[in-house]
Amino acid sequence: MYTLSALFQDSNHSSSLFSEDAIRAIEGMIYSKTVKGAEVPYIDCQVRHKAIRLTPEEAVRQLYIYNLVHNYGYSTDQMELERHIHFGREVKRADIVIFEKAHPNVEYIIIEVKKPKLSEGKEQLKSYCNATGATMGVWTNGQQISFYQRKDPNYFEDIPNIPSATQKLKDILTERWTIDDLVAKDKLVSEKKSLKGLIEEMEDEVLANAGVDVFEEVFKLIYTKLYDEMESGRDHSRTLEFRNYGDTDEDLKTNIQALFERAKGKWPGVFSSDAVITLTPSHLAVCVSSLQDVKLFNSNLDVVDDAFEYLMSKSQKGEKGQYFTPRYVIDMCVRMLNPKKDEKMIDTAAGSCGFPVHTIFYVWKQILAEKGIPQSHLFTTEKKPPECEDYVRKNVFAIDFDEKAVRVARTLNLIAGDGRTNVMHLNTLDYERWDDVTKDDAWQDIYFEGWSGLRKMRAKKDENRDFTFDILMANPPFAGDIKESRIISKYELGKNAKGRYQSKVGRDILFIERNLSFLKPGGRMAIVLPQGRFNNSSDKYIRDFIAERCRILAVVGLHGNVFKPHTGTKTSVLFVQKWDDKLCPKKEDYPIFFATMQKPSKNNSGDKLVRLDDEGHIILDKHGHMIVDHDLYNHDGLTEDGIAEAFAEFAKKEGLSFFQ
Repeated sequence: MYTLSALFQDSNHSSSLFSEDAIRAIEGMIYSKTVKGAEVPYIDCQVRHKAIRLTPEEAVRQLYIYNLVHNYGYSTDQMELERHIHFGREVKRADIVIFEKAHPNVEYIIIEVKKPKLSEGKEQLKSYCNATGATMGVWTNGQQISFYQRKDPNYFEDIPNIPSATQKLKDILTERWTIDDLVAKDKLVSEKKSLKGLIEEMEDEVLANAGVDVFEEVFKLIYTKLYDEMESGRDHSRTLEFRNYGDTDEDLKTNIQALFERAKGKWPGVFSSDAVITLTPSHLAVCVSSLQDVKLFNSNLDVVDDAFEYLMSKSQKGEKGQYFTPRYVIDMCVRMLNPKKDEKMIDTAAGSCGFPVHTIFYVWKQILAEKGIPQSHLFTTEKKPPECEDYVRKNVFAIDFDEKAVRVARTLNLIAGDGRTNVMHLNTLDYERWDDVTKDDAWQDIYFEGWSGLRKMRAKKDENRDFTFDILMANPPFAGDIKESRIISKYELGKNAKGRYQSKVGRDILFIERNLSFLKPGGRMAIVLPQGRFNNSSDKYIRDFIAERCRILAVVGLHGNVFKPHTGTKTSVLFVQKWDDKLCPKKEDYPIFFATMQKPSKNNSGDKLVRLDDEGHIILDKHGHMIVDHDLYNHDGLTEDGIAEAFAEFAKKEGLSFFQ
């Protein structure tokens, strides 16, 4: 017997979107014919009622026909395959056409299955719908699916689904949604989409020609939708408002702007009070329809992270060598430093705040476990016990010198901290100028609360150099040298191996010294550094500087693909603990934990590789999220133990203070 999984091997088409019933039904219709001495699979087409050679795209078409009949209630008499569509003298053939019931020759829905890539399939659909006047289009390759409504020749809006045989399109569009509907019908799960992919599609469709700052407008939409989901996460009966319920484009814009205003009231200091959505009503309608079926909140904010990473990379991040740290690398660092709820943590080059946010999640899980509270997949939206909010407000800090990054970081942190955040716009290395910056009224309006908490952490009352943090995690920018002698002269590592101050110093070198000044004795740090700092003979003075002040706990070599597509620079993570008589007594000789990441986690283009089971199916965690294929730690027992677990064993054996 032929199986569809064998047919789809090495193909861009797949059957993963379809039910077991559909797959079994189609497999039951397959038989073989001998063609030129070879056995070839055939199927009797459900619409044409004749033998058709079974290719991967034909299998997807037959599966979708089965779906249309058994799940949507359409009759095969209402369909035509390979329908001729005329473009002047040229004739093309549409894969599946459903006709209007009352007008059996008028195209109603057109389905494209031959083009395995969405961008090509959507273009094909647009041309077919525009040529025939069909109201709706569907593209699928059997693994992903998209539903569109043709508003006019220029705009195709996403819709949640196509109507069944007994429904009208209006029934689909006006159906009221709650957060539970969004969980059940989340497009990222049901249509196997990524938020980054949807934003790219929106950009192709409208944003590139809208004459707006793409970063700002998409940021406003995600910020507004996060607020809408947060409100509904705390009241499951509330109707979601970030949604087009069949409104006119103008009414929709009024509604979304009002929602944006409320979000600004809840999460201040990210947008100015007079900020408005500048997209035209018709452009906004396309964007809302693209995003409305996506659940942004999940158990770890990784969906939002992906979108912000994409936006920030478009914005300017790479120029400063300040790349987003993948969340699986962050989680490994958090597990290895094992933060506790009474410890203070800071990230001095925060980017989008991955280290602080994941530290928060890690500690929250400890607090919830102590209280016996289960964690749901809407973990990030739900009201937490007061201890959780107190932890964020009092113990977690972040700094970045890029204003756009700070706004993204504040958004994620405000959500985690329920409206409170200690993320500040400061230049970590230029601490001498902090007092000038922090006296500015406009700066204080936004960052005063965080600054007031940070000041309390100073080792000396009126100095901004030394602090008393328990934990620091950072991925400082590598690119670009510091050339200002005023800054260089404040650092020991501003000198070369011969003890002379240099005219320029690598940014990451100064960050090593600066970060250690944030830690109290016994404090611990994880820092991402270029591999050369560990190997180059010319950098020995840097390694000596670190070893004199700290116990080197571990060095973890990351795969060269980890920071792609932004950079292929080979990096390692250094873990240290400052010498302290009690927490980390000084030793001349001690073992160091070394490990190297074996699995690439991304391909050469920088796309994440996901974990598959033995049969080639995507493994999902208990919240329905795909798992990146890495070997850094164990995902809730679904994958094998990794580097973090091996380090925990090492740390216990060595009696390290933070694993006792």
